[in-house]
Amino acid sequence: MPDTTSLRVADLPQNTPTTFELRPDPAAQKALADELGLSGLRKLRFAGQVAAQGARDWELTGTLGATVVQPCVVTLEPVTTRIDVDVRRLYVADLPEVTGDEVEMPEDDSVERLAAVIDPGAVMAEALALALPLYPRKAGTEATNAVFAQKGIKPMSDDDARPFAGLAELRDALKKDS
Repeated sequence: MPDTTSLRVADLPQNTPTTFELRPDPAAQKALADELGLSGLRKLRFAGQVAAQGARDWELTGTLGATVVQPCVVTLEPVTTRIDVDVRRLYVADLPEVTGDEVEMPEDDSVERLAAVIDPGAVMAEALALALPLYPRKAGTEATNAVFAQKGIKPMSDDDARPFAGLAELRDALKKDS
């Protein structure tokens, strides 16, 4: 998304919320669809407000709506999904800087460090990415076992991949022989 949606925090009024409504044009929707690996993206809309929370913190709340088209994980046929989600981000001025190689995830993942700008366009793209179905499946399709092997070689099955699965049978057979 272009940076035309950024709101400078210094310019935001403290006493009244700043409303926004984003409806990207078809070219911007196509660019976002390409970025997210979607087959299609339609009816993208993100509307809400940015309001002061206390003396230095800000809260963005909004509603994201979109129609996405993704390939089915089983058949690769197009699957259309309607997404309607509420979005919330809390921008905190005194959030400690994250340093080090390993970082523990906070309990509230909607809290972010306050920067000089709040970008509803970036929040829209992130919220859409998080709301996408991970494994879109066309109605009525079921996963099947695909078996592949070179000619003359016995294909490996799921049972072959579990080396200890036959131990119970072996134990039972040894008990019968005893």
